[in-house]
Amino acid sequence: MGKYSIKDLELLTGIKAHTLRIWEQRYNMPIPKRTETNIRFYDDDDLKLMLNVSLLNQNGHKISEITKLSVKEISELALIHSIQSKNNSAHIQTMISAMIDLDEIAFEKMLSTCILQSGIEHTMMEVIFPLLNSVGMMWQTGAVDPAYEHFVSNLIRQKLIVAIEGQTINRNSDVKKFLLFLPENEHHELGLLFANFMIRKSNQHSLYLGQNVPLNDVYKVGKRYNPDIILTSMTSTFTHDYANQLLVDLKNHFPNSRILTTGRFFSINKAKLSSEMELVAQPQDLSKFF
Repeated sequence: MGKYSIKDLELLTGIKAHTLRIWEQRYNMPIPKRTETNIRFYDDDDLKLMLNVSLLNQNGHKISEITKLSVKEISELALIHSIQSKNNSAHIQTMISAMIDLDEIAFEKMLSTCILQSGIEHTMMEVIFPLLNSVGMMWQTGAVDPAYEHFVSNLIRQKLIVAIEGQTINRNSDVKKFLLFLPENEHHELGLLFANFMIRKSNQHSLYLGQNVPLNDVYKVGKRYNPDIILTSMTSTFTHDYANQLLVDLKNHFPNSRILTTGRFFSINKAKLSSEMELVAQPQDLSKFF
């Protein structure tokens, strides 16, 4: 079970810590628990409740009215608002609540609703990536276990694979050829999968090698494929020396290919890495390479 500080609740629900304290005093919501050393904290049930309260409050329900409802009534009303809403923050809050419950049906329902309403491209950029940023901050601060991120990532991955399979492979020889891979010990592939979708949707050609790929395998495939552009991604923590050597080796083996990088590691450490690197900070930035 997760343990959340009032700052965690503020970050995840959008309700200011000052407001949470006022609501606690006036309405006994939320009611913090205390550790043996008398430190206040909130649990998973508190987080889910306040996510739903926040969603209702954003949709015009006064806190004085919300507190008269049962927890079940608050949850059901919040779900109705979330499904009907086109507000991305509402969708994100509902997905976090489903994640905390490990509720695959509720998460998949919300994800499918977003895709039907706005398409997978908009859903990934405006809902899923912000969601994953929030989840990442949650497990970095120890509020939740990384297993929660694996749970939602797998469900999102399934949607992306279906979307990629729906794209026609362009066999014309005059299109750009992209080679995509994650280096050894890197398993966070959602960003690269989405890039694969974007490339194929733009009618370019892509070869996706997947996660945890040894460089020797990239060299062998690349020699046969002869890519115009190589795209790799790093989210996990690596040393600067490792990342620099990876980029230098890629350029040495593929002098005629452009080397693109994406992912949290490269974004944070851009200034410290090889000049051979071209950073794709946002998914939509890929379009200039088409």
